[in-house]
Formats: sequence, structure tokens, C-alpha cells
Amino acid sequence: MKDHLAPLIFKLLALLPLGVLRALGSAVGLMMWLLNGRAAKVTRENIALCFPELSPAQQTTLTRQSLQETAKTAMEAGAIWRNSWAWLQGKIVALEGDEILRAKLAEGKGVLVLAPHHGNWEVVAPYLASVANLTAMYQPLDNPKMDELVLAGRSKLNITMAPTNRKGVMMLFKALQNGTIVGILPDQVPGRDAGGEIAPFFGQPALTMTLVHGLIQRTGCAVCSCYAERVAGGFKLVVMAADDQIYSEEQFASVTGLNASVAACVRRAPAQYQWEYKRFRRLPEPYPKRYQFK
Repeated sequence: MKDHLAPLIFKLLALLPLGVLRALGSAVGLMMWLLNGRAAKVTRENIALCFPELSPAQQTTLTRQSLQETAKTAMEAGAIWRNSWAWLQGKIVALEGDEILRAKLAEGKGVLVLAPHHGNWEVVAPYLASVANLTAMYQPLDNPKMDELVLAGRSKLNITMAPTNRKGVMMLFKALQNGTIVGILPDQVPGRDAGGEIAPFFGQPALTMTLVHGLIQRTGCAVCSCYAERVAGGFKLVVMAADDQIYSEEQFASVTGLNASVAACVRRAPAQYQWEYKRFRRLPEPYPKRYQFK
């Protein structure tokens, strides 16, 4: 019964107008803030670490706004998965930096797109796939019915989902060598058995994936960032050039550039970043001297 309940909820939510979904998300996020559960506590801690220049009152406001924006993302997900690209295209009310993506594609070496957990990242993949074939990694969900719904929703248009294993990584290499687009969620903490390097994120030491560095060095691909900011009436798609350091042959410099690229997106709309994610976990204690960034 539990396996069927979550997919049913998302399918029912998909029937509602975008404005109603956002109102529901705002209410759910407010409740999360008032109840002060795990998500609220982690959000508050992360914001205090990353925005020490804000007053306590400003940090509290940003915490509440972040929880509300994250809940809106969850409420909108079913509609994005279930509706067509034509429907979603009608919700994209502004597009900034599209010429950056197309110019990098024209270079013919493939484009690696960093799509952080910022705004509604479910919107990014269909947009990228409308420009060129897209390959993105996918970690199966524990709930088989929910996994079926999400996978179907993310596999539309010219999107190929790659498993999170060696075979999937090879699919990413091949896609870049073929001159197409690869999408990566760059702000996930890598597993203990995956490649990781500690690099600064908003001045804090954060274990950061090295997969992006490896893809760049082996393929010579171009890199940019992309996110879908939630705005009145729909979404604003933003494409930004990646920080130049990301192309460095030296791994630490490259992952520092990766985090700088994510931070540049976040600063454009801080409340729409997924601050309840434990971004600063799995760190050694005490930190080696090179990781004292402040």
C-alpha cells in the first residue's frame, strides 16, 4: 500500500494548476519551519555557516523562505514529470544565457552542464534535451512504483538516464565524445567509495565529487551551469559559464571551481537552494591544514 500511495499523491498533484501547487508548497514549508524538525534545523545550520554576514533575524527569514521554496519544488515535481514539453515550455517565461550553451555545443567537444539543487532542477533536463541529446545519471529509488514514475518523467524527449555505476560513467564519457550534453547534479556529497576532494563551498570545507574533473580532463568538454529559478507565472531558465578554475588539471583547483560555479548560481536566489541537504558531512576531523579556508 505504501508503495502505491506516494506515486498516487504526485499524480493527483499533477492535475493542479502551478499557482495552486506553489501555494500548497508555501504552506507545507511554513509548517516545516514551525515544527522545527530535522529539515528546519539543518537549513538553519547551513545558512548560519554560509551567510555569517546576515543578522539572526535575516538568517531566520531565509531559513523559512528556503523551506517553503523546497516544498514548492516537491509540489511541482509531479506536474513536470507528467506533462509534456509543450506544457512546460509554456511555463518558461524567461531564458537567460541560452546562447552560452549553444555556443559551447558548437565547439563540438560536448557540454557538461552543472545543475545544482537550486530552483526547480526538474525543469532543467527537459530544457537541455530540447537543445540537444542529454545523458544524465539516475539513482533508482527504493520504492519501485515511485521509481517507475520518476524514471518515466525524466526520460522524455532526448533524455537518456545512466545508472550510477561504472557503466553509467562510461555512458557520460561517450555522450561528451559524441558532442552532446551531459547533466550532473554537482552538489551531492560523494559516497565513501566514490571519488571526492575537500574544497571550499561558501568558505566551508565540503567533500566534493571529482567525477566532473575526470570528465573534463578526459574529454576536453566545455562546462556551464544551469538552473530554473521560480518566478511569477513559471520559471526563468538561467545558463551561466562555469568558473574558469574548473578546467584546471590540478584536482583541488578544479573542484574548487566546481563549488564556485554552484555558489554563483545560489547567490542569484539564495532562498531557492536546497539548504536542508547535509552538504558538509563526511569530513575528517580534525581537518588537515590545507582545508582551513578561512
